[in-house]
This record gives sequence, C-alpha cells and structure tokens, in this order.
Amino acid sequence: MAGRRPAGRPRRVLAGLAALLALGLTAAACGSDSDGGGGAGAGTAGASATTSAGGTLTVADAGFTESKILAEMYAAVLKKAGYKVDRTSVQQTELAQSSLEKGTVDAMPQYVATYADLLNSKVHGPDAASVSSPDLQKSLAALRPLATGLGLTVLDPADAVDQNAFAVSKTFATQHNLKTLSDLGASGQTVKIAAGPECETRPFCQPGLEKTYGIKISEIVKTGVDTPQTKAAVKDGTAQLGLVLTTDATVTDYDLVVLTDDKKLQNADNLVPIVNTKSLTPQVSTALNALAPVLTTADLAELNKKVDAQREKPADVAKEYLKSKGLLS
Repeated sequence: MAGRRPAGRPRRVLAGLAALLALGLTAAACGSDSDGGGGAGAGTAGASATTSAGGTLTVADAGFTESKILAEMYAAVLKKAGYKVDRTSVQQTELAQSSLEKGTVDAMPQYVATYADLLNSKVHGPDAASVSSPDLQKSLAALRPLATGLGLTVLDPADAVDQNAFAVSKTFATQHNLKTLSDLGASGQTVKIAAGPECETRPFCQPGLEKTYGIKISEIVKTGVDTPQTKAAVKDGTAQLGLVLTTDATVTDYDLVVLTDDKKLQNADNLVPIVNTKSLTPQVSTALNALAPVLTTADLAELNKKVDAQREKPADVAKEYLKSKGLLS
C-alpha cells in the first residue's frame, strides 16, 4: 500500500500512488459511478469556483475501494458545508498529481508516508532518498513543504492507517505464544510466507522481517498481497505467515491473527486529505479535518468489508458511517 513500498502496496492502496516509485501500475482515468460523477476532467471550474462556500469542488479517488469510500466521505461533508461536489476517479498517478496541482481536482485522499516519497521523487528525482518514516510527525514534516511547493495543502491525517501487516493462524500463535513480530523472531521458528513475489526484495517485507525481527523465512509462497489465497494458505498451513493489510476486516474470517509490528517496521501511511491550496477555504478545512479524530483503522477495515464482501455502494457506506459519527445529519 498501501508505503507502495514493501510487497508492492496491494490492490487497494497502490493505485494512484506508487507508479512514480516504479511499482508499475497500469491505470486510466474514468468517471465515478457515484453521485455527481464525471470524467477525469470533471469540475473544470476547479479552484476558480471555490473561493467561498457554495462553489463547485471536484473530489477524486484513485480507483480502489478504500479510496472511493474516503472520497465519498469528503464529498458528503463538503456538500454539508455548502459546496456542489463533482466526483471522479483518476487511477493514473501522474494524471492525478497533475490534476491536483492544476486544480481540476480540488481534493483527494492520500497516504502520508507514501505520498511524501512520491512528491519527493517528483521534486528531487527518482533516485532521491526516502523521506518517509514510521513516525507520523516526521513523515508529515517531510510531506508538508513538498506539497506547499506544488501548490497543495496537507490537512489533518486520520488515525486510520493502511499498512502491510503479517498474520499467522490462531493455532500457530497459541502453539508458539506469539503476539508480536518480535515474538516470532525470538521463537526461532522457520516460516514460509504467503505474499507477492516482490516480497523477497522489498525492505518492508522479507528483508525487513529478517533484519528488524530476526525472523527466519525459508520460502515465499507466491499468493499475492492480502488475497484470499494468501489467507487460505496460512489457514491450511501451506505457509505460516501471510502478508495482509491493517484495513482488512476479513482476516479473522480465516481464523488468523495479525502479529503486532512492535518495532515499527512499516511506515506511517495514515489517510490524509490533499487539497489544491487555491481551493482551500475555512469551510473546506473544517469539513475535511472533522474526519481526522474520528476515522480509525478498525473503522476503515469494516467499511472496506461492507463494499468488498457485502457489495454495498461506497457512497452509501460512507454516508451511513458519517451519520453514525454525527458528522452528517
């Protein structure tokens, strides 16, 4: 994930963020099927129409479930603040970034650590050293000036964070008294890990697990990142460790438990609204920042599950959640 980073920041989080980090996404811009959707060029009024409440704003998602849910939340609270909101989906990284900078997209959900590295690569070149960190404040400190220089504003990050996580079966955890990744390393157990093939070289996957935690990995079972096949492989013992995501609420459905990343191998990929600075008003800031202290990782996992497993619409899921938190009447 999605930072677009370890084992390839999977299906949900990678889209729209990692192409400039050479993770090779294929994508296109397309209109959302949600309320007020338009093409990637929708909302051409953009920043020029948003100097006060009552103008038009375009909110984009990156084409995957989690991003769509967040974008629908942004749209809903901005409508409540008095704006007309157009919704669009922009899956191609360069186009999404260009649209934000030009103001044809006014706001979009991103991930703090990954976006910091993305903008750093854009500003300082693809070989620039990573500026992201497991520490949220350090990642924000790196991100904000980069965004400012590109005409963008970073609003308040949510508590919700989408990171790689590593799961074992409940039986395996009980047998070896495992609660953390440090416990697994200290146990001396040699494990197979169900993940994407890139896990072998990504610093937040096999190399990081070995270096940071001393975990012995004998083989990568190539089932992908946070796929049903990965979780099934861990459940049936084909692998002992599986690469999942912190916002996957289906892990327990496979009788798995996530081991705590107690030494903070993963970066601080908290959800954060990115807004074109010319589009920013006190009303926009207030509306979007209201999500920050409310949205948790567990909440986001359940919302993803409602869309992916229960086939509910992202807009409906977003509005129901906001109403439950008193952010939408």
